[in-house]
Amino acid sequence: MATSNAVATWEGKLRDGKGNFKGQSGAFSGAFSFGTRFEGKKGSNPEELIAAAHAGCFSMALSAALEKAGHPATRIETRAAVTIETVDGSPKITRSVLDVRGKVDGIDQAAFQQAAEGAKKNCPVSKALQGNVEITMDAKLV
Repeated sequence: MATSNAVATWEGKLRDGKGNFKGQSGAFSGAFSFGTRFEGKKGSNPEELIAAAHAGCFSMALSAALEKAGHPATRIETRAAVTIETVDGSPKITRSVLDVRGKVDGIDQAAFQQAAEGAKKNCPVSKALQGNVEITMDAKLV
């Protein structure tokens, strides 16, 4: 069983403080603040990390499903848009919108859509979000 680690630090008060995160592998790190998280200011935030995780996990799950079906993908590109908004007076991640484009020889749009629906349901990040976050998807062959 694999375990992944990251660390985040926060210094100061909520509105004027600052934070940093870093993956144990050293592959990513970044700064975040109240402004980058809630006010649209330039910079990263935890939701961007969830979006990256969801896009990456989904792409791998779809690639595996297509390969298992005998149609390995040449390319899968997934964009994830994760939204945080106020619900009942508190911030809540409410949805993740997946926009996937695939180059896969030998299948039609219906088969691609079916494989994408399976990946949406079964990738580990989707499973972690299901029941708490609305997940929608637009999947097209290119």
